[in-house]
Amino acid sequence: MATAVAIGISPPSAASTITKARGISPGLLDDALNAFDRHRAVIQHRDYIGIADFSLPSWKPRFHIVNLEDGQSRSFLVAHGRGSDPAHQGWLQRFSNLPGSSATSSGAYLTGSDYQGQHGLSQRLTGLDPDNSNAAVRAIVIHSAWYVSHKMIDDHGKLGRSEGCFAFDEADLSAVMSRLKAGRMIYAAKPA
Repeated sequence: MATAVAIGISPPSAASTITKARGISPGLLDDALNAFDRHRAVIQHRDYIGIADFSLPSWKPRFHIVNLEDGQSRSFLVAHGRGSDPAHQGWLQRFSNLPGSSATSSGAYLTGSDYQGQHGLSQRLTGLDPDNSNAAVRAIVIHSAWYVSHKMIDDHGKLGRSEGCFAFDEADLSAVMSRLKAGRMIYAAKPA
């Protein structure tokens, strides 16, 4: 289940729009907004941004969607890749951009088109940084997964792991995809 939070804003540019966001590390928020400004030329829609805080464990809502127009944010559960957490402890240990790594990659992503895949409705992503430049080749996408739910946390204390994709609870997928339609940015990192 998503959590909604209001944040302070003051227009006009992304870097100066959001002054603080409860639940999002200030350093991570700054990094995400700097990436947003750095990749502004390829970001077609500047109303929402997704921010994944992989310093948090998988049992916490750590994927934040921030509305850059009104300052509202919602937080969701999201899985990380099994190659990022080989011992399956629920914490992301490392990022990788290597094909076959099954790991999560850090950096800025551009959201692309929707399609029907092996996990049902999914959304393509393009890596915008050197640390995630293989996202399309690796088929890193947004999709739902049975192993992402509050029941999974209740039963196992953590979420399952993806192959590096941003996997969400099926109940949250439409809320995520409706806000992060094609041409928007996602930023993933593990702040200190």
